[in-house]
Amino acid sequence: MKITTSLQAEQADVAAIMGGIYGDGIIACKGAFKPEWVRQLGEDIAVLFEQARRQPGGTLERGPNRYYVEIHPERLRGFTDIITHPWLVQVCRAVLGPDYKIVEAGFDVPGPGAMKQPWHRDFPSPPETLIGRRLNSLAFNITTVDVTEDMGPLEIAPGTQWDDLSGGNLMFPAPELYDRYEARCQRKMPVVGDLSARSALTIHRGTANVSNKSRPMFVLGVDAPDARNADKHDLQVTAGYYTSLPEKVRRHLACRVVTTLEPVEQAHAIEGLLTGAPD
Repeated sequence: MKITTSLQAEQADVAAIMGGIYGDGIIACKGAFKPEWVRQLGEDIAVLFEQARRQPGGTLERGPNRYYVEIHPERLRGFTDIITHPWLVQVCRAVLGPDYKIVEAGFDVPGPGAMKQPWHRDFPSPPETLIGRRLNSLAFNITTVDVTEDMGPLEIAPGTQWDDLSGGNLMFPAPELYDRYEARCQRKMPVVGDLSARSALTIHRGTANVSNKSRPMFVLGVDAPDARNADKHDLQVTAGYYTSLPEKVRRHLACRVVTTLEPVEQAHAIEGLLTGAPD
């Protein structure tokens, strides 16, 4: 007798999502997008990256030959495909609640020669996590290339989103703690079509890109209603683009509606990443 109902299946999915995000701190949906769609995303990112490099302050350095660029969502042809993907929506609703807000759209580009980063998290742990043991933000990633060992893949230390760094640097663990992260280290090797979600508080690092290729990665930042990461970003959409979106999409955008898109003031600098990791 079949006893699994659609409601039971949905609850099982929520349990798996919560177990993964609250456990390892990272989960993935393999083959979420078709290769042709990802190829288009890669083309758009390449154009935006070249434009950003010509604009004063258009990029943020995250280490030698490693850049971050925050973008205007409507400059990506497939932005609505990303934010309406059923798995992404399910993850946001499960972890952040029904009133989640999209606060960031951008991409990382570790180019040839990018060095290994120190272990870090992307921002200090908020009280909701340190005291309340609740995660109120997520980062989603989409690779535009098949990641290989020599392209500087991400390494992550599962379960460390709960680590309390309040005794020192709030984002960078002290070197004497590195053994903990080395022992837990997992190297992530996503391929074209994969979509991942992680807590940006989970301790991680980019590794050295010793290939002759760049490894562009799209980034989407999403907050629960009580999170404040929107303060670090400047999500903008034009009035025409905003009104073209379905209401169920608009309600999740924490953005400024403008007449003309303004240059993004890159504000989420992470000073500790400007040099490579210590040997």
